[in-house]
Parts: sequence; structure tokens; C-alpha cells
Amino acid sequence: MKHYIASIRMLLAFTLVAGLAYPFAAGLLANALFPRQAEGSMISRNGSAIGSSLIAQKFTSDRYFWPRPSTADYNASNSTGSNFGPTSAALKKAVDDRRAALLKAHPGQAEIPEDMLFASGSGLDPHISPAAARYQAARVAAARKLDPAKLGALVERHVEAPQFGVLGEPRVNVLLLNLALDNAK
Repeated sequence: MKHYIASIRMLLAFTLVAGLAYPFAAGLLANALFPRQAEGSMISRNGSAIGSSLIAQKFTSDRYFWPRPSTADYNASNSTGSNFGPTSAALKKAVDDRRAALLKAHPGQAEIPEDMLFASGSGLDPHISPAAARYQAARVAAARKLDPAKLGALVERHVEAPQFGVLGEPRVNVLLLNLALDNAK
């Protein structure tokens, strides 16, 4: 019986420490040191939240840059990859369908960046490659009747360097680029 009582005490102690005290302390520390990130890196317009710079949003209009494809349909509560392997017929069909849609939307541009064909592992990656942004620039410029050179300069201003200068690849946050596009005169 002593062992049962000791086990129950340990269970309660670890539940309090690992289940309550640690998450509470981590939340307080995160809010103190990184308040914007701890609140979800929300972006507001006119006082209301319109999205997070950390989660992709679905843009389908020709007037906007499109994000990477999402197997979660950009639903943050359903973050998932497709789990299709390289020999999967379903993956091949999805990529072929995306390729056809992109070729239709971008006539004469046969060289499609890979990140526009394949979904990210989470299905919610907010970034595209600079090549993917440049690929879409002619479509966006035509839809908005903008000077392609000015739009190209806007894209280049939104290219983010690898983290700490060495981690990852250069990237473009689609939501931030589209918001800058809306604010451009």
C-alpha cells in the first residue's frame, strides 16, 4: 500500500510541476521576452486582426501573390502534410493539377518554382521563395495595372535573408508582401 500512496503523490507532484507550473512560467517568460510572438505574431489593419505572419492564408485572386499549396486548406487547426511518398499516384496527380493551373494563370512561363507545386510539411508555411514571387509578378502587375519594374522592386524589398544569415534560404512572406501591395500607390 505504501508504494501506491507514494506513486499517487509523485503523480500529483509531477502533474502540478509539469502540467501547471512549467507551462505557466513558460507563458509568462514568453510574454515578457517576446510579446508579439507569444500572441501569435498577429497583423492588424484598422484595429482588427487580419492574420498572422507565421501562418499562410489562402489568396486566390490574380491581384495577389499566392502562397504555397496547402494540404490543410490553410486551416491552422489542421496543420498537416499529405504524407504522400514520391511514388504516390495521388501526389503526382496533385502536382500535375497545380502545374496545369499555374501554366494557365501564367502563360508563357513554363519554369515553375517547386514551392508552387509542392505543399510544405505543415501545409501552413507563410513563405514562398523569391523565385516563386518573381514568377507571379507579371500576373499580379497585369491584374493591378502596375508597372512590372515597380512591382519587382517591391518583391525584392520583401525578400528576407536566411535566419541569422545562415539558417534556411531567402524567402518572401506572402501576407506581408500582399499587404504592402495593397498599401502601394
